[in-house]
This record gives sequence, C-alpha cells and structure tokens, in this order.
Amino acid sequence: MSTKKRLIVAITGASGTIYGVRLLQLLRAMPDWETHLVMSASGALTASQEIDMKRADIEALADVVHNVKDIGAAVSSGSFRTAGMVIAPCSMKTLASVAHGLADNLISRAADVILKERRRLVLMARETPFNLAHLRNMTAVTEMGGIVFPPVPAFYARPSSLEAMVDHTVGRVLDLFDIEHHDLVRRWEGLQRPSFGA
Repeated sequence: MSTKKRLIVAITGASGTIYGVRLLQLLRAMPDWETHLVMSASGALTASQEIDMKRADIEALADVVHNVKDIGAAVSSGSFRTAGMVIAPCSMKTLASVAHGLADNLISRAADVILKERRRLVLMARETPFNLAHLRNMTAVTEMGGIVFPPVPAFYARPSSLEAMVDHTVGRVLDLFDIEHHDLVRRWEGLQRPSFGA
C-alpha cells in the first residue's frame, strides 16, 4: 500500500494552463506526493495554444492520468483518500458545474467528492471581468468549503519574469495544502520603511 499523499490536479480550458503544468512539475520532484491528473479536451487545446505542450507531454508529468469522461475512476469516490484537489486553471463552466453539483464529467465529479468529504478544494478561477453569475458561483463554492483562488500576481514579491510570477502563485497554492518543500514564495516580513538616519 502506497504511503504517498495524493493530490488531484485538474486542467480545464481557461487561460492559464501553465499553472496546472507547473504544479505537476513541482509535485513530481517531491517523492512523498502522488498526482492524479484529469484534463479536459479544452484544457489540452489551450495548452497547445499557450505553452506549446501536447496532451501527452502534460500527462507524462503526472503519476496517474484519468480520462475526463471516466466517471467510474478512482478519484470519483470518497473512499479514495486524497489530500484534496486543485483545478488549475478553472474555467467558468467548470466553476458553475461545481457550484451546482452537476458532476457532469470526472473533474466536477471529483470536485463534488472533495467537497462532500470536507477535503481541500482549490479553484484557480480564470476570467475577467466577472459577471454576476461568476460571482454567485464563487460564493456558492466558498459556502460549501471550497477556496476560490484567482491567479492574481503579488507585485510585492517583485517578480523578475513571467516564470517567477507563476511560481509565486503556485507556491501559495502549495501552501494551502501544507506542502512546504519549496522556496517559491517570497514571504512578507512587514513593510520596509525608509531609513532617515539618526
């Protein structure tokens, strides 16, 4: 029996596929974690447009890959123990499906299971500006115990590149699962006040 902790990573068709890919890359380097990937067809299409990665390249980063149409997969059951799930990025369609408990594919079904089992669900919701339906769906997911985490950059960290910006955001997501084996986040140590001398 595996003693590894499991995390479900879902990639949907919203912009920001790099967040899910970076999560998989980082977790692959952590021997005590096992990743379970579920990627929609739209997620694979977006990846090819944004980061020039094919579905097979992304799937190779995960320990286990599940077909988004396979409602009978292991991650569809609460008896399959995991630390939780990250949807990175989370499209507004997927957000709506989770908010209303539709469980119409393996991503929303697995998210539904995470919520009912009171495990951690993080949705990296990617859209702007939000309309009222988006905001109400975010409220519904939050009231059910999920965490809505739009990938908003933290400029206090003074990122020097797009990669550094992505890493900081992904590091904050890892923090939510108490995954501390990284140095991706520049920790806030209080306001740096100017020195005026004696």
